[in-house]
Amino acid sequence: MNLKELAQAIKIIAEEKNLPEDQVLEIVEQALAAAWRRDFGERDQEVRASMNLNTGDVTIFVQKEVVEEVEDPALQMNLEDALKINKKAKVGEIVEIPQSVEDFGRVAAQTAKQVILQRLREAEREIVLAEFEDKIGSVVNGIVTRVEGRLVRVELGRAQGIMPVSEQIQGERYYPGQRVKLYLKEVEKGFRGPQLIVSRGSKEFMKELFRAEVPEMESNAVEIKEVAREAGVRSKIAVASNTPGVDPVGTFVGGHGTRINAVRDEIGSQEMIDIIVWDEDPATFIANAMKPANVTKVKIDGKSGDQPKATVIVPEDQLSIAIGKQGQNVRLAGKLAGYELDVESEKGKTEKVAEAKTGESTPAAPEKVEAKPDKPKLKKKSELEDSLLKAVEEHGTEEADGEI
Repeated sequence: MNLKELAQAIKIIAEEKNLPEDQVLEIVEQALAAAWRRDFGERDQEVRASMNLNTGDVTIFVQKEVVEEVEDPALQMNLEDALKINKKAKVGEIVEIPQSVEDFGRVAAQTAKQVILQRLREAEREIVLAEFEDKIGSVVNGIVTRVEGRLVRVELGRAQGIMPVSEQIQGERYYPGQRVKLYLKEVEKGFRGPQLIVSRGSKEFMKELFRAEVPEMESNAVEIKEVAREAGVRSKIAVASNTPGVDPVGTFVGGHGTRINAVRDEIGSQEMIDIIVWDEDPATFIANAMKPANVTKVKIDGKSGDQPKATVIVPEDQLSIAIGKQGQNVRLAGKLAGYELDVESEKGKTEKVAEAKTGESTPAAPEKVEAKPDKPKLKKKSELEDSLLKAVEEHGTEEADGEI
């Protein structure tokens, strides 16, 4: 190991890794101390290294405790010897004994190199972690580097992010080199260092996309109260106005739909977005959340476990719209309002009220059916021939009667 070359390399490493020079020097000194202990010292010894970056000289300091009676020479020394090194030494204190170093053995040098590389990687990760911790909860730009099965790896400047399948948009395809916007969800400290978890399928990503398109959110003129999302399919967004006269829905939709279309261009046009007016009254809010279905009445049923329940009454012809494809509309409305929702038609509601009053099952009222004229039925061939013969006979009889 050439110590002078190592001293010169410290400055270069600091610049390349974007690390403080003092931090790189500290890492190298720790590695040199470990290498000296391997070649010349004892495993349990406390050793400190100091390097002069200008000359490349390295000094090793072996730390020993000052005692009255030495039991372990590798770790202890008597007061008489300690005073030769430090005139102010006292029993119970630690004295550092300097050791000059010119070179290390091959094995120790290899160990030092491995320690330096490992510690530099750890330091770099910590710097990256500190840098991205300030960006948690914001949208960042990334480039897809690899698609491993259902896991997508993304390059975020000096760091790597991962996007699990749970954070992806349903039906969206990713390929290496693709530039994407991502929501930095969290930073996890894993075995291989910090992992940046990014998302495109979260409701937070949707909220931040609207924040970029709706400047009124920065001034708090309007705000997003809640988002319920099934990424790639449909989203419901509850919005409210904090300024009199400002239409929250129109603000988020934008003139000719420019703002909402800009968001859909980013997440994919296949995902529908419903902008809902938020209301403090739960029943009114649930009715708004059920759009595009028209709601007749909302009945708050109380709590079922931890989640409150409500029953939504809709006209008969609105039942399928209220429920939605595979129950999607009512499911998203429930998530948005924080209620477990049951949907019933007006006809079903009437029957239930009648049962509650009498305690007996009351048959449903007969449906009104408009009277329609009966259509003439087609006759069989034999019946048609008989009727023709009968008509001819009757006609002949009438003629005969007329002659008399």
